[in-house]
Amino acid sequence: MHEILSIDQLDDALSVQGLSFRKTPYRSYEQRISDLKNLKKMLLDNQQDFIDAMSSDFGHRSEDDSIVGDILTSVSGINYSIKHLKSWMKPKRKHIGLLFQPASGKVIQQPLGVVGIIAPWNYPIFLSVGPLTAALAAGNNAMIKMSEFTPKTSLLLAELLANYFPKDKVAVVAGDVKIAAAFSCLKFDHLFYTGSTTVGKLVMKAAAENLVPVTLELGGKSPSIIDEKMDMKTTVSRFILAKTLNSGQTCVAPDYLLCPREKVNELILELKKLYLKMYPTITDNMDCTSIVNQAQYARLKGLLEDAKDKGASLIPLSYDEDNDSLRRMPLTLLLDTTDEMKVMQQEIFGPILPIVAYDTLDQAIDYVNDRPRPLALYIFSFDKQFQQKILLNTHAGGVCINDAAFHVANDDLPFGGIGPSGMGSYHGDEGFKTFSHAKSVLTRGKINLAPLLFPPYGKMLHKMIYKFFIR
Repeated sequence: MHEILSIDQLDDALSVQGLSFRKTPYRSYEQRISDLKNLKKMLLDNQQDFIDAMSSDFGHRSEDDSIVGDILTSVSGINYSIKHLKSWMKPKRKHIGLLFQPASGKVIQQPLGVVGIIAPWNYPIFLSVGPLTAALAAGNNAMIKMSEFTPKTSLLLAELLANYFPKDKVAVVAGDVKIAAAFSCLKFDHLFYTGSTTVGKLVMKAAAENLVPVTLELGGKSPSIIDEKMDMKTTVSRFILAKTLNSGQTCVAPDYLLCPREKVNELILELKKLYLKMYPTITDNMDCTSIVNQAQYARLKGLLEDAKDKGASLIPLSYDEDNDSLRRMPLTLLLDTTDEMKVMQQEIFGPILPIVAYDTLDQAIDYVNDRPRPLALYIFSFDKQFQQKILLNTHAGGVCINDAAFHVANDDLPFGGIGPSGMGSYHGDEGFKTFSHAKSVLTRGKINLAPLLFPPYGKMLHKMIYKFFIR
């Protein structure tokens, strides 16, 4: 088992990884393909064990939530990398200007070394194996810090990786916040973090002490803007799975809806119809995922209580009451929200969905732009002008038009935030580039005309070159 459990072991583990990387600083295409195939085999051979471990960590997690959110996405990313790795690794030729001829230029994507990956609890396999896929494809070694909220998944991943990879290539770190803080301070060649904006600031500060470059995949309040011309039944069918998958514990889940004022009642009706069809009950429903732990459950309940106390109307979409023992909550709509409510100030990360009425599209755009730039933004309209106006006048890490969240599962689309919702991106070739250094190489042969430009200056050749190129 390669699970590291104490702060004292971290430096030694990093040293071991570093020595291993120095032995093979540029792994061959065949080596990298072998690593990716081993990673895929690990997932496929132990799929049910991963599903069971995640369900145990959550108290109960829908098997299909785990398959869709963790297994399918992870395997898809590995397959995509295997298919395209040869082209990613191929040096790219670059143009060399006339002034510098004769010469040739190219860019080589060089592995960085040992990368650190800090994974969250909400999709513990996808958000650890996804970055690991990119790191291995790029030829790196990796250390993964798993969340303390998913101990069984962490232990299983550590045990299985030990069966498929040598301990000096991939290592798993477990433990609490103190170990996570120490992990952030290590002198990695790159540090990749997925989690909250608050913790992301601490990770970046710790990495800065050693000038470790970081990729931060954070969160935020991802808005959905609905066109007044949209059929509400169609609209709801396009975003409801993104909000209910994993009981809303998803960084790109729609956080609030901006709906034309005259369409709000119709939206509520269609939401209730479809939700009850999907989840006729939450108490004994194996498709309904629990909130991961008591602290998160209490936080979500607190958001509802705070909103109600400050004048919001609460509309639970299930006939069942909250199940405190199983930590299950129905999707609950909020109306008449204000900025003073906590639910409108922090990322919800659960089955709560505020509906904010708007009167004009400009008003809706201003509402989004008055707030920190989100990780995702969703547009529900078949009107090209409506779509373009929002696309060109708002900022977000990524956008879906007439869909929600599933841009994340498309391997050829870069995934990442902007500003408070993150920096850097990955998936597909973007992940390969994130964990590589684009090394520029200028090559001259036996012929070298540079001495013609040597001092003393003022010769006719200098004057001709200056006249020709400075214009």
